[in-house]
Amino acid sequence: MSVLNHQSIEEALRNQFPDKLISVETPYDFLTITVSKDAIKDVIRFLYNEPSMEFKFLTTCCGMHFPDAPQKFAMVYQLHSFVNNFRIRLKAFTNEDPPVYPTLTDIYKAANWMEREAYDFFGFRFTSHPDLRRILNMDSLEGWPLRKEFPLEDPFRKDKDDSMFGR
Repeated sequence: MSVLNHQSIEEALRNQFPDKLISVETPYDFLTITVSKDAIKDVIRFLYNEPSMEFKFLTTCCGMHFPDAPQKFAMVYQLHSFVNNFRIRLKAFTNEDPPVYPTLTDIYKAANWMEREAYDFFGFRFTSHPDLRRILNMDSLEGWPLRKEFPLEDPFRKDKDDSMFGR
């Protein structure tokens, strides 16, 4: 049995996806790999199915918004291999608006609600998602509240009297 470590994972991914790894970092000793968006699902499926790795648990997947960066949106995935007691973070960036990523619901059932949350707060779309609709915000909410351009105060509230707060 081979030992799973940063180097063995990077090597396996570089062999399997030669031109799809954009960067490899280890902030706070946490292996973080940026992958080309068009390969993110294939990379995750490989990590899931590879017998020496078995990343069978999706800890989280979440959207991110960087309005002033060259790549404005990112999905970040954190996977865990219980068998090897190892975690990994994957990132995939895009400039598409709305951002569109492949769903992971056919690999991880838990991706269903996590992807709905990324849709609800950032406007991310997930191709072939079985039920992509808001999960925490009201259906009538306009916009994406975790995007940086969303106003800090709710512009739709009519019951708030700002004069009481010196505004």
